Amino acid sequence: MENGAPTAKPVIVAIDGPSGTGKSSTSKAVAAQLGLSYLDTGAQYRAITWWMVTNGIDLEDPTAIAAVAGKPVIVSGTDPDKPTITVDGVDVAGPIRTQEVTSKVSAVSAVPEVRARITELQRSIAAAAVRGIVVEGRDIGTTVLPDADLKIFLTASPEARAARRSGELKGADLRATREALIKRDAADSSRKTSPLAKADDAVEVDTTDLTLAQVVECVVTLVEEKRAGK
Repeated sequence: MENGAPTAKPVIVAIDGPSGTGKSSTSKAVAAQLGLSYLDTGAQYRAITWWMVTNGIDLEDPTAIAAVAGKPVIVSGTDPDKPTITVDGVDVAGPIRTQEVTSKVSAVSAVPEVRARITELQRSIAAAAVRGIVVEGRDIGTTVLPDADLKIFLTASPEARAARRSGELKGADLRATREALIKRDAADSSRKTSPLAKADDAVEVDTTDLTLAQVVECVVTLVEEKRAGK
C-alpha cells in the first residue's frame, strides 16, 4: 500500500507535549510524509488570544473572556506544507506568534468557555479529514480526541526545549526562555479544564537526544504499524 493512497484506512494521530519538544515540526513532517491533514491546535488558541488582545478584552477577567469566546470566526487550513489560520478573514499566521500573544495564551486557554469552543472546532476538523489527520496540542489524546487511533506524547529536557525555542525566537535569552517554558508548563499542567497531561494509552517519545528526522521516523513507523493493525 502506498503512503497516502486513498485505500489507506483514515488514521487520527494525536501528538501532545509541552512547548519546545518538536511537536509542530514533527507533526507537519509526519502528515506530509503520510498524506494526512494537519492541525496545529495551539495556533487556534493563539488566534483567539490575538483577537481578544486586538479587541481590548480584559484578559485578567475570565468572565469577560468567556462572554466573547464565541465571537471570532477561526478557520484553520490543514495542508501540512502550508498550514494557514485566519480570524474573521484576516491572516494571523504572523501576529499570533508575537511575545504579547505568547505571554497571554495560557490565561485565555484556561477559560472553560474558550476550551469548549475551540475543542468543538478541533473535533469538527478531525471528523472532516477524509484521509486522516495529525492533530498536535496539549490535550488532544486526553480531551479533544480521546478515541484517536494513535497517541504520542513528546517530551524533552527543559534545557533542550529552551535551546530549540530560543533558536526559533532569534536572539532570545536562553535562561529567560527556559524559565518562561517552565512557567508555561506549570500553568498548562495545573489548569482545571483540560490540563496538559499524557494519556494513559499514549506512546512517550523523549526527543532530547534525537534529531527531528529521527523523531519523524519513529512516529511514522508507529502510524504505519497502527494502520497495519499490529
